[in-house]
Amino acid sequence: MEGDFIKINEWLTPLSWLYGVGVGFRNLLFDMGLRKSRSFKTPVISVGNITVGGTGKTPHVEYLIRLLQDHLRVAVLSRGYKRKTKGFVIADDNTAMTDVGDEPFQMKRKFPQITVAVDHQRVDGINRLTNNDSKDSDVDVVLLDDAFQHRQVKPGINILLVDYHRLIIYDKLLPAGRLREPLKGKNRADIVIVTKCPKDLKPMEFRVITKAMALFPYQRLFFSTLDYDTLRPVFPEAPEMASANKEEPLKDHNVLLLTGIASPRQLSEDLAPHVGSITPLTFADHHYFSQKDIQLINDTFEAMPSPKCIITTEKDAVRLTTTEGLSDNARRHLYQQPIRVSLLLDQEEAFNQYIMDYVHKNARRRITTKPRESAGKKTKSTRTISFR
Repeated sequence: MEGDFIKINEWLTPLSWLYGVGVGFRNLLFDMGLRKSRSFKTPVISVGNITVGGTGKTPHVEYLIRLLQDHLRVAVLSRGYKRKTKGFVIADDNTAMTDVGDEPFQMKRKFPQITVAVDHQRVDGINRLTNNDSKDSDVDVVLLDDAFQHRQVKPGINILLVDYHRLIIYDKLLPAGRLREPLKGKNRADIVIVTKCPKDLKPMEFRVITKAMALFPYQRLFFSTLDYDTLRPVFPEAPEMASANKEEPLKDHNVLLLTGIASPRQLSEDLAPHVGSITPLTFADHHYFSQKDIQLINDTFEAMPSPKCIITTEKDAVRLTTTEGLSDNARRHLYQQPIRVSLLLDQEEAFNQYIMDYVHKNARRRITTKPRESAGKKTKSTRTISFR
């Protein structure tokens, strides 16, 4: 049910009050115009949240990429969390993961035709991508990854993601809860998406959440869910997943679930009914694996009974491929789990139209839209593992 992942540390509530005063004062400066927010002529769409932890930002940015990339020159701008470079960097075929961070590297690898850039100063980054005098400026739309709190930028569309299992209306400010700013921060959103919903979300629950979120008339509310694509080998020596049961290829497998993401619980719960057993091995979000960590992975996997495999996320796979020391046995059984998002309650067409109307209205060049499959659908037939 909604809100079931929330844990409140009530004894830290006084510190949350102090934290809220500081964040509220910062927001007040922007609201009063004493600190400036910059708008841009090029369409800018921001995707972010007001909570600590994963709400599905990367798969939602990827949804927008799939929606726009056939018609527009798309750029994704991120701050490049935990990268080992500074300033403005554009990813290319020779860029190392540590130069841009794991999530930008993942997006560039999945969508090589788009521009992926990182810059801690988002205003400077957008200027570099949209300034006609810059060699990096050949873009029609900029997607800002994780920028809801970056108020120096005023995007044309501000998308706020809210985890179904940790609805912000039930949460509290840091450190007692997981909110990065007071609940009224949601009022800046043009679109609110409740993410990670069950696929069978009932109309009654939709109405209850809609009323509880208490959005303004100018705000649009959508609901999305996670879809799991076919498991893919992380290393070339890993074979196709074999099983007598093609509909449930992991039903007889013992799975080492290896994650370094903010919220692994959803993946574990979705996977559990479709495998023999799960052994979780959890690290912090964006964790760089040390040799000690790699040895722990090797030892844990060796101790598990066969048949067995390792499943990790796409983001973790990016970091694992740049780390040495995995045993041959682990490499032969290591798979990544791609995910996509799709919109529920027949909302996909309305969402796509809202985005495309904004981009068409504000684009600096004429854009011809051609028919295509929806962003949430697969563009070709693939074998999938259905986690319901």
